[in-house]
Amino acid sequence: MAETNLLRVEDLKLYFKAGKGVVQAVDGVSFTMKPNEAVVVIGESGCGKSSFAKAVLRLLPRNVAEYSGKIYLNGVETMEMEDEEYRQKIRWVKMSLVPQAAMNSLNPVLRVGDQVAEPMVVHHGFKKADALNQAREMFKRVGVPVDFADRYAFELSGGMRQRVAIAMSLVTVPELIILDEPTSALDLLTQANIMNLLKRIKQEMATSFVLITHDIATSSELADRVVVMYAGQIVEVCDARRFFAGPLHPYSAKLMASVPRLRETIEPEYITGQPPSLINPPTGCRFADRCPMRFEKCSQEPPTFEKEGRLVKCWLHE
Repeated sequence: MAETNLLRVEDLKLYFKAGKGVVQAVDGVSFTMKPNEAVVVIGESGCGKSSFAKAVLRLLPRNVAEYSGKIYLNGVETMEMEDEEYRQKIRWVKMSLVPQAAMNSLNPVLRVGDQVAEPMVVHHGFKKADALNQAREMFKRVGVPVDFADRYAFELSGGMRQRVAIAMSLVTVPELIILDEPTSALDLLTQANIMNLLKRIKQEMATSFVLITHDIATSSELADRVVVMYAGQIVEVCDARRFFAGPLHPYSAKLMASVPRLRETIEPEYITGQPPSLINPPTGCRFADRCPMRFEKCSQEPPTFEKEGRLVKCWLHE
């Protein structure tokens, strides 16, 4: 049967070596996404969101202890590819990344136009002049003045740097873009402009997005589906409409309750305690020690259930 998913991830693991042991940053993650879909991955800092992005794009540091699982892009298993084949055929050709903190990801001694043009030279064999013309066209699409191509990153505002990073990820017209906290260092107005830009690009270019963020309110603007991560694992997957109306997992409910409301007098809540160590995570539900609804079984066995077409790892929904 033909593959209908753009991306299919099965039992993905990414462990890191650390001084005190092995950190299980991504531990058995599985999910799928359709073409032209925006999947938002939310969770607290340190829950494995950015490590998940690195695992999908194979941007691995040197201290990897284990990297395993299966990743299918349009039915092609990318984990079987050699590194050079993956670099030539997948990374920045089929999948690209908008990294966290655009200022740190842009080279301060190169003009931003040259940096956006470079993927066209490397992956598609464009001459530099033609690649620069392509970069300027992409600048127009993302709302950056064309003459900014001759500027350096430190000459641009935070919002303009973020738009340049988005232009760089789009210039090769990949099918999937992973955005790692693209609005975290920006003011509220600039955040709104960036999210509006992403919605327009999704519509005009039929691009799919994986948006990694801890900003639930901002993510709701773009999300078709929501993935909730906690302690290196996915605990809930649901379409955005049903999720924002009523999350099922206690952790998801606590995350939603922490968002301030404009038209309600309800005080935002917070989650007591700390996430578990990913060097030696608990054997049962990893949220059990912080969950107000836990019972004995939660600390003994890890839950894996599906309820009404939405994945919920919680014994309450057995």
